[in-house]
Amino acid sequence: MLTIDGHCDPRFTAVREAFFRNFTEHGDVGAAVCVYLDDERVVDCWGGHADPARTRPWTADTLVSVASTTKGMVALCAHMLAERGKLDLDAPVARYWPEFAQAGKSEIPVRWLLSHRAGLPAIRRPLPTEALFGWSAMTAALAECEPWWPPGSRHGYHAITFGHLVGEVIRRVDGRSVGTFLRQEVAGPLRADFFIGVPESEDARAATVLPPPPVTEPTIWDTILADPESMVGRTFLNPPRTADLVNTRAWRAAEVPAANGHTSARGVARVYAALARGGELDGVRLLARATIERAIAEQSSGRDEILGLPTRFGTGFMLGMRGSIFDCGPGRRTFGHPGRGGSIGFADPDARLAFGYVTNQYVTGTARHPDRRVPALVAATYEALA
Repeated sequence: MLTIDGHCDPRFTAVREAFFRNFTEHGDVGAAVCVYLDDERVVDCWGGHADPARTRPWTADTLVSVASTTKGMVALCAHMLAERGKLDLDAPVARYWPEFAQAGKSEIPVRWLLSHRAGLPAIRRPLPTEALFGWSAMTAALAECEPWWPPGSRHGYHAITFGHLVGEVIRRVDGRSVGTFLRQEVAGPLRADFFIGVPESEDARAATVLPPPPVTEPTIWDTILADPESMVGRTFLNPPRTADLVNTRAWRAAEVPAANGHTSARGVARVYAALARGGELDGVRLLARATIERAIAEQSSGRDEILGLPTRFGTGFMLGMRGSIFDCGPGRRTFGHPGRGGSIGFADPDARLAFGYVTNQYVTGTARHPDRRVPALVAATYEALA
């Protein structure tokens, strides 16, 4: 019998009910949802199992790979360095990373890396899977890579390269990897579980990710697999990855900052709670309010060259848009990031609300059969605020 554990403020009972239905109607196996309103954790629920055999119950501190939800943490780290005066977002990347100037990239500003405008969604030179786990292999390939479109002219989702591009700038500026910076400057002080590079001591907490159930309708993966040598194909398949890679110790230990963060719903919601409140939570300040406002000013919008769908980006954070892949409800200034498979974290500064949802059952939504889990939870959350 399914049991939902945790806490739910009576005002948000509908969120708990929607979460229950995610298991009974929408295919969740193990998942958690957490909502902050101002500095109060009003929803903190979890349920299901962390393994396909359903022998390991999901717990309050279960970690799971959240794919691109990680990108929001990378953006946060970059803005913290900018606020400290160590990084100028409008300076050329080559100021901090001289090798990046190759192939006509000498004038690309850091801001374009964060807003997916640099024209580097894919690496042209074929790389082996092992390159994902070798930081220098990825950054050297990006430094020599010619842009796929004139930088700044349009935007396209840098699915994997985002993390190495921004992460290398962070490393050059600060001396620490993005995973170390996140642990020491964000997750540690805030007491939030969010890792880019899971320590071996925490490995037993990691849930097994389950592949998406098969679908019969067209998805972006049909486009990718139809021409793996194309720009879109290389974006997702170079270096190549197998479906079970996400469950290996090598993946959990590595820093793939665009795609392999591991967190709990509590962890991601707690970080966004600080940002929803103007940058501070429980006496820990991450950013000034003015820095957040600059970070969420729109930089890119319209048809995405990679996804083929409308997307909106600030400087690193995805911006909410109704009917899009990042539909965060009625909030007009929501920001954060979704992840492939279903996870999400976002802040609504106007409502002083933060939301986190993580799952180990990946789902590929389609036009006729979208992934209904997050929309149901978000709708219930905002209905409780009405």
